[in-house]
Amino acid sequence: MQFRLTLKILGLLLMVFSLSMLPSVLVSLYYHDGAHMAFILAFLLVLMAGFIMWLPVRRWNKDLRTRDGFVITVMFWLVLGVAGSVPLSLAPSVHLSYTDAFFESFSGLTTTGATVITGIDNLPQSVQFYRQQLQWLGGMGIIVLAVAVLPMLGIGGMQLYRAETPGPMKDSKLTPRIAETAKALWYIYLTLTIVCALAYWLAGMTVFDAVAHSFSTVAIGGFSTHDASIGFFDSAAIEMIAVLFMLLSSANFALHYVAWNSKSIKQYLIDPEYSFFLIIALVLMVVTVFVLWVTQTYDVVESTRYGIFEAVSLLTTTGFGTADFSTWPLFAPFMLFMASFIGGCAGSTAGGMKVVRVMLILKQGLREIKRLIHPAGVFPVKVGHRKVSDKVVESVWGFFSVYIMAYAVIFFGLLATGLDFETTWSAVGSSLNNLGPGLGEVAAHYGSIPDTAKWLLCFAMLLGRLEIFTLLVMLTPQYWRS
Repeated sequence: MQFRLTLKILGLLLMVFSLSMLPSVLVSLYYHDGAHMAFILAFLLVLMAGFIMWLPVRRWNKDLRTRDGFVITVMFWLVLGVAGSVPLSLAPSVHLSYTDAFFESFSGLTTTGATVITGIDNLPQSVQFYRQQLQWLGGMGIIVLAVAVLPMLGIGGMQLYRAETPGPMKDSKLTPRIAETAKALWYIYLTLTIVCALAYWLAGMTVFDAVAHSFSTVAIGGFSTHDASIGFFDSAAIEMIAVLFMLLSSANFALHYVAWNSKSIKQYLIDPEYSFFLIIALVLMVVTVFVLWVTQTYDVVESTRYGIFEAVSLLTTTGFGTADFSTWPLFAPFMLFMASFIGGCAGSTAGGMKVVRVMLILKQGLREIKRLIHPAGVFPVKVGHRKVSDKVVESVWGFFSVYIMAYAVIFFGLLATGLDFETTWSAVGSSLNNLGPGLGEVAAHYGSIPDTAKWLLCFAMLLGRLEIFTLLVMLTPQYWRS
């Protein structure tokens, strides 16, 4: 393990991350909310910490190996969580313990959207902006952004990209060079954010709220500048804009790239993963609306409005809210929550297991049924017209197995802290899927659960964000053997 190279890269990335605190300084000065000194001090502390890490090893240059990519990715998310918590610890009017500050920071960076803060409407505007910005940076993955910078420093970035990018087919790149790939991803990401912010503003949001919510919408994060989330605006137009951009942000960003280059939206409809995702979303919306209408929870118009929004919000693991879905009748809350285990497409900012994995699990199950009927038959698993190798199918089943085991371990750990079954079940699933809202005690916020439970959930968030194996591989003895 090249510890000096790891330290050098972490120091560089930490110094870059410190710059993300400067926009909040400007917001604070503009609104005169009195929090600017907290962000200035946090900027200096994080910048100095990165500089101290980088300075002793600044001349150390070696090739980055795959195993180094794993440790840098995991360590940087942990270091980033600590760095991101500094302004929240120092900011006035927030009053968070360090555990709560780290939880809020980590939840933002992993785009989970679980919050421990109540009275969000009364926070300084700079703190509100900072929370949203954390999700925006975490959405695409700040490591991917760094990949575009590292080649200029003489450090290759493919290993980081492979460790960070979600989905089972990580070796496909949009462009031949990894730096160009990272830039293409961020151009698409930035464009979606700008268009989303403009749409929110035209629909009636203030400029501040439009920008803030575009950050968390495109990042599939779910943080809001209001306790009532999107429901604060009570606007069907704003809700439908959110639905549109949640669905767009749940697509593989490589698909956006292809659609842009071909100047055709047909690409979205012919892509097998995204078309399957849209079918799931449509079915979920129809069932939710039907349940709300039949049980007379709302009239037909409100059932349609709230049902569509909450179905998309939970399926995409965004976690925005317009109504308290946890109080809905029959199986609706559990169905919507279970939908988050599917999540969005591979290569998107969404959480969950990813649609392509669910597709492959279903196709493999159907293949096994066919084999029982025709033992000598050959039945390839295909995604669209593309045959999927048995190695990929096996890796998907391996991921699913480890996912369930990780869920079980964290679930029993949370039960041991004294939480009830419903709260524990939903909190673990919400964190592992990077969803945010849960059921029971964590339906509104996570502030009342024990600190031990919060740290366990932070671990679950990291597992979900790095898709299990990137983190777990570091916990094996074989990884640390030379």
